[in-house]
Amino acid sequence: MTSKKHISIGKITALISLIIGLIIFGTYYFTTNGELLFLGYGFVIFAGIINLIILIGILAKAQSDKTNRKKLLKTSGIMLLNIPIMFGCFWVAMMVLGNMRITFTNGTQNKLTEIKIFGCETEQIAELEPNESETVWVGITGDCSILVEYKENGIKKTETVAGYVTTGGGQKMKHRIDGKDKDIL
Repeated sequence: MTSKKHISIGKITALISLIIGLIIFGTYYFTTNGELLFLGYGFVIFAGIINLIILIGILAKAQSDKTNRKKLLKTSGIMLLNIPIMFGCFWVAMMVLGNMRITFTNGTQNKLTEIKIFGCETEQIAELEPNESETVWVGITGDCSILVEYKENGIKKTETVAGYVTTGGGQKMKHRIDGKDKDIL
């Protein structure tokens, strides 16, 4: 195989691996569908093996083709750029797994104040107007439940948001604050 073909295959493989990996990661980030994690892990292993085989072929070609060595090594570097990107995606995925991303919506006809989310990590929202929403990231500190406490017309109320969450079980969810428990987890 010619050096030009090695370079072309290396660049295409790197680009396809990057695009597929980012699609899987992006879809997971926005949906928190746990099945995508397994798909992502499988893809990383599969793409890693394919990329490694191609990378070894390019490096071997670089040893034997002194004329195109610089271009071949540059292609190897391009392929290796996927490694820090993969680690960055992995880090963000672990961060997402360690947090509940909850969008709170005021489902009442009144302004809610002093909104405190607690049970795992404690977070706060100063106030929510009727139908207003705000997303809060709540760190999962172990096995815990998540509750929301707020004042409506000066009266303190509490609702269950999630009855049980555990480390590594982060999800994206919505909670309508309306005075009713919705223990969905």
